Amino acid sequence: MKPLTSTSPGTRPGPGAGGRRGWRNWAGTAAARPARWTRPRSEAEIAAAVKDAAAAGLPVRPLGSGHSFTPIAATSGVALDLSGWTGVIAADTRSGLVTVRSGTSLRALNAELGAFGLAMANLGDIDAQTLAGALSTGTHGTGTHLGGLATQIEALELVLAGGTVAACSATVQPDLFAAARVGLGALGVISTVTLRCVPAFTLVADERPMPVQEVLERFDELAGANDHFEFYWFPYGRQALVKRNNRRTPDGGPDEPGPLPGWRRFWEFEVMENAAFGTLCRLGRARPALIPALNRLSSSALSARRYADASHRVFVTPRRVRFTESEYAVPRESVRQVLTELRRAVPTLADPVMFPVEIRVAAADDIWLSTASGRDSAYIAIHQYAGLPYREWFGRFEDIVAEVDGRPHWGKMHSLDAARLRPLYPHFDDFRRIRAQVDPEGRFGNAYLNKVLGPPGRPSLLKPLNLRRSRSPPATPPHEPGLPVRSTGCC
Repeated sequence: MKPLTSTSPGTRPGPGAGGRRGWRNWAGTAAARPARWTRPRSEAEIAAAVKDAAAAGLPVRPLGSGHSFTPIAATSGVALDLSGWTGVIAADTRSGLVTVRSGTSLRALNAELGAFGLAMANLGDIDAQTLAGALSTGTHGTGTHLGGLATQIEALELVLAGGTVAACSATVQPDLFAAARVGLGALGVISTVTLRCVPAFTLVADERPMPVQEVLERFDELAGANDHFEFYWFPYGRQALVKRNNRRTPDGGPDEPGPLPGWRRFWEFEVMENAAFGTLCRLGRARPALIPALNRLSSSALSARRYADASHRVFVTPRRVRFTESEYAVPRESVRQVLTELRRAVPTLADPVMFPVEIRVAAADDIWLSTASGRDSAYIAIHQYAGLPYREWFGRFEDIVAEVDGRPHWGKMHSLDAARLRPLYPHFDDFRRIRAQVDPEGRFGNAYLNKVLGPPGRPSLLKPLNLRRSRSPPATPPHEPGLPVRSTGCC
């Protein structure tokens, strides 16, 4: 595997260095005023920033694109803006192994992978996140036989609290690897990620309305019969929007569709799903009593479409209407129970719900803090339009999913603390052990992490972690420009 020149200089403007600049996340649900900003452009500069923070007694948090709804990235210390540390470092088109800098956005990564004839095996429906941010919070797509994005990681490198770099994989420091794949940024700053990608593929998308009761009755059948299955339920409507995405077969028949024409893609995604729906949301915010009727209108206006396109263009859809969100992973067999209780709860809410509920699925994995750790899961995401009351709706949701041991998405709104999370994760204490070993002083901590993980433990009381393979970062950027952009050789 040969090093490459970065072709993605970054798609997000950085805040620059110095000053007491404020930070807010995309949804406006979290804000902070870091003491320092720094924008490293190499692994050595990341390590130097961590060391400088330690010398000043300041905590460090890496910043992504701010798409987490929780204050997971907030800090009063040093904000590490990774928008200057982007791009593919190396790619092997035969094995599918691709090494990427951690600040690369998913959107830029999808474009670069496409140039190599590669793709991520599964994605969520938003691509604005940085790779490290998406992995660290457990971002996922949908698919009965597929895991979240973190299951596609082959290896990681992290800058630890002392400024050294630790490499980990399933065979090198496997405990650190099991923890760091969904690490919440609590173990160190991810510098590079090696992903196992797949040959680029085309998805055939079939999206159409279906009575919500029928969807619930056929849930197992629909989830099992499609590569990627999800549905959206409008809380006051009778119709759900069912999305079925399947890989195009090599001998696809003549009736298989092509991509949406440009005008129709613009009409469907920009005009209808963003501009028109945004207008209804603003009307509902101005006149809350109209929300149930507007929600039913949105449900009744659903239409069918069928098209095929490159996988990432089907997985990802533009999201320009702002909202707040809570999402829980529940055992897949409990999804009907949870949805039935939510349907009963909606008419009793004092503040009506404008946004639909999204339901997806994922296979069990072995990642310690993955929301699908050890169990096949259904993901239920509830939303409310920005500026509308949401606490009663979210609180009722949490009460319902608590009955089936629901696990909250680490980057979406929830009220659970370490005491309530610990019984939900068999390896919760193992994760705390690793955290205590690699960051005993809580250099990468903040209030959110101390709430959900508890304060950093005392490493002297915990099983030691072997970090013999840690190294100091190079004094100069590790990948020189001017080298080939494509490698077809073996690693």
